[in-house]
Amino acid sequence: MNPPLWKASTRAAHEDIDRLSTLFELTPEPSPQSVIVLTHPHEDDAVIEAYYDEAPDGAALTAILGQAVKVEALPDIDWVKLSQEGLPPVRAGRFFVYGAHDKGKAPANAVALAIDAGVAFGTGHHETTTGCLMALEWLAHTRFRPRSALDLGCGTGVLALGADRLWRIPVVASDIDPQAIGVTRENLRLNGGQMRIRPVVAEGFAHPMIAAAAPYDLIIANILAGPLTQLAPGIRSHLAPGGRVVLSGLLRTQELLVLSFYRALGFRLARRWRLGPWSVLLLAL
Repeated sequence: MNPPLWKASTRAAHEDIDRLSTLFELTPEPSPQSVIVLTHPHEDDAVIEAYYDEAPDGAALTAILGQAVKVEALPDIDWVKLSQEGLPPVRAGRFFVYGAHDKGKAPANAVALAIDAGVAFGTGHHETTTGCLMALEWLAHTRFRPRSALDLGCGTGVLALGADRLWRIPVVASDIDPQAIGVTRENLRLNGGQMRIRPVVAEGFAHPMIAAAAPYDLIIANILAGPLTQLAPGIRSHLAPGGRVVLSGLLRTQELLVLSFYRALGFRLARRWRLGPWSVLLLAL
């Protein structure tokens, strides 16, 4: 993928984040390379940014989203490298997630994860990723001991690496984006090349490797509310009896919607974490 040359952005109330970010993703050509949501705990709204390799039509985007969209050209800069150099390490319980610029700074008692985000989502700085790491650590402090796990929509592979570090179990890390799987493979190398983690390009559960390794005691899905509801039957059919599911990528306002799909399949809410406008749900059978 070429570096993005254009950025379109708009502000959104928390209750509109999911709708507006989805509209960005579904806009006709040119399609965005990526869509990100920037939130701040002390602000009532967020900024949604979409990145393109050719100029989008600002007027068309404004009409589609129903509110003003700003389009601007980006300088020819390695934005990934620049943004990562400005990111501090993240602490999520015992986890210490850091970039290459902070190598050697991990505390002695931390579970250190080196993450190069590349073009994939998941440096640990977003509340959804931080919350999932907190949920994994909380599970590790209980008597729950999974024998296998699936990281569905793995992005950078940070959550698969977290599960590997906590339990030393086989983990399938899947993502619909081949470049995300490339980033995951690189992060496995940076963290010692864990052979228990098997990255695979797959849409949902449509890959024989995912079926062959099922059922899973633990499934992690940090995606978006819409896909989480669509994937509910597949998650149920691939989960072992007594298994656990960690769901994130959803807003607080979307909790009841997502839960309704899973409760209909026999799941119960075991615990939830709320970070800013975002939620992490831990479900059990």
